[in-house]
Amino acid sequence: GLERGAKNQFSTLSNFITTINQKKEGIGNRNSPTQLVIPNIKNVRDLPPICLDVRQKQRISIDTLPQEQKAPIPPEPSLPIRTKTVKDFQDDVEKAKSSGDWKAVHDFYSTTFDSFLEINAAFKKDTSSPFNTIEDSGINAKFVNVVYDALLNSPQDVQKSVLKGIINGLLQEWKGPRTKDDLRAYCILLQNPQFSNTSTYVIYAHLLRQIAALTEADHHFLVHWSKKISQRRFKQLVDRLLQFISLRLFPAKPEEFPPMVKCTWWIPSATKVLALFNASNSLISPPIISYTDFYNSTLDHIDLMEEYHNWQCYGNSHRFSFCQYPFIISIAAKKVIIQRDSEQQMISIARQSLVDKVSRRQKPDMNMLFLNVKVRRTHLVSDSLDELARKRADLKKKLKVTFVGEAGLDMGGLTKEWFLLLIRQIFHPDYGMFTYHKDSHCHWFSSFKCDNYSEFRLVGALMGLAVYNSITLDIRFPPCCYKKLLSPPIVPCDHNTLVGICDVTLDDLFQIMPELAHGLSELLSYEGNVEEDFYSTFQVFQEEFGVIKSYNLKPNGDKIPVTNQNRKEYVQLYVDFLLNKSIYKQFAAFYYGFHSVCASYALLLLRPEEVEILVCGSPELDMSALQRSTQYEGYQKTDLTIRYFWDVVLGFSLDLQKKLLHFATGSDRVPVGGMADLNFKISKSDTSTNW
Repeated sequence: GLERGAKNQFSTLSNFITTINQKKEGIGNRNSPTQLVIPNIKNVRDLPPICLDVRQKQRISIDTLPQEQKAPIPPEPSLPIRTKTVKDFQDDVEKAKSSGDWKAVHDFYSTTFDSFLEINAAFKKDTSSPFNTIEDSGINAKFVNVVYDALLNSPQDVQKSVLKGIINGLLQEWKGPRTKDDLRAYCILLQNPQFSNTSTYVIYAHLLRQIAALTEADHHFLVHWSKKISQRRFKQLVDRLLQFISLRLFPAKPEEFPPMVKCTWWIPSATKVLALFNASNSLISPPIISYTDFYNSTLDHIDLMEEYHNWQCYGNSHRFSFCQYPFIISIAAKKVIIQRDSEQQMISIARQSLVDKVSRRQKPDMNMLFLNVKVRRTHLVSDSLDELARKRADLKKKLKVTFVGEAGLDMGGLTKEWFLLLIRQIFHPDYGMFTYHKDSHCHWFSSFKCDNYSEFRLVGALMGLAVYNSITLDIRFPPCCYKKLLSPPIVPCDHNTLVGICDVTLDDLFQIMPELAHGLSELLSYEGNVEEDFYSTFQVFQEEFGVIKSYNLKPNGDKIPVTNQNRKEYVQLYVDFLLNKSIYKQFAAFYYGFHSVCASYALLLLRPEEVEILVCGSPELDMSALQRSTQYEGYQKTDLTIRYFWDVVLGFSLDLQKKLLHFATGSDRVPVGGMADLNFKISKSDTSTNW
């Protein structure tokens, strides 16, 4: 009905589009539909943009946004007086349902949505208050939710009156900065559930374009106001935007939409608005919804490498690319980009080796196309160090491992075994490079000073080689490690620039040393006299090879007592010392080792959590999925032996299932592509046995 009504109601949609375009052109370039206005980069400290080009070496977090904006506030026009309450509206709806007379409800909807002023008059908590702060939008969220929930169950003429009113509001001409009432109206209109229907997409697209074209200061308010939306409705908003992008890319009925050439701005506008919600989500800890809820799996089916190359060539210029907004790209799609980028680098380096060989009139050798690592089992770490140091120029070639004195062709198994044995040896407590924390079940860098940090570089290179060669490692690092690994995501040209240093909090310490973090948390909440009761100074002590050493957290820290006034500073400096300064040389070597293999702009697309999944796989096991993707050699899946096998395995506890996976693949975690990427095979042995 809505679809049919939409055709009658909006028979002049082309005129509507033309009218809005003319209005927009009258405003000037500042509201360009395809490019969000980015302020001068010099002013970033004052007002970081929501969607900076991720290629910048210093990624600016949305967390750094200041609490208030000192943008000029235009005078708010006086609002009409509307006295209807939530209870009054609910009573009207109940009467309409019982009597069939919807006139009062129809009048309310048609009046309320006829203009931005009327929207504010109906839904503003107090029309006499300006509500000019980021803390409170002034929107009566309960009333908005009740009105929208009732809308979808109302007659078609009521629903059409709302859409007609929204068109009127969007067509109203404006000049100069938007008022806070306008921003409130945009915030309310975005929540309209009618925009889930494809017949409303033309109107929805123009709403999104106007919001995308707002100034950064206005976006800042929308970002903070969106934090207050309930989780369920926030998720609905995000899903609606993702669906809009998906259906514009791959429409089920292409005739429903204008030709793509006439609405190239639809997807960029929707993606920019989605970026505002992503920014809002990241402001809260824990976030409102998971970062994976922003993934659009439809993008897995477009030409990702073209998107990636456009982004590399054009950066944050007027050419739109989804890579400018990496939060929308799924980890599976990012893995494809990284793998193909890696393959292209491998092919390029192998081709150059071949050309060099031929130019010197030397006979080409197939081994030159690979990174060939030859090691003795008895000298595994030292041989691996020597091989990777000598063959630094070959690190981006395909990896092949040979164990000296053993017959065997590396078809992937020897490489996995090399990784497994090397990781097991390096992370052993007796080796002293890493400390295992039983409370958090993770490893962390030993702060012991040494003369040579090359072995930390080896571990970094191993992680890089694993990502590069699509191998899942059995490593347990805390999330903070991957945050540091992307600080910055591209190795700086200036070797004096600090690397692996990131902002750390007490939450990061909780993930590594929960007992110590709990003690510091108790210090922060202690109600007595900290100076007299704790008798601490800005100095910490660490044991190194049986010797207690002291370190000042700030100049003359041993003479500065910790008090109720400065305890926050003490805790922050202590956490920074433990996670950044005390292990700087170790982590810097680790950082350079990883990036010696994985130096790619594709890393800029990744979140720290996604790097962890690429290196270690996902902890989520689905043995039924493994059963579906298993290959058989000499067996059929219906054979009794196979049926018994799966009956037993599916009946295992999670711990036993993980042990089976570790025994068969070297890791108890699942690669990014899921169980199907494990290439799990059950083969029948032809040898006659009594087993």
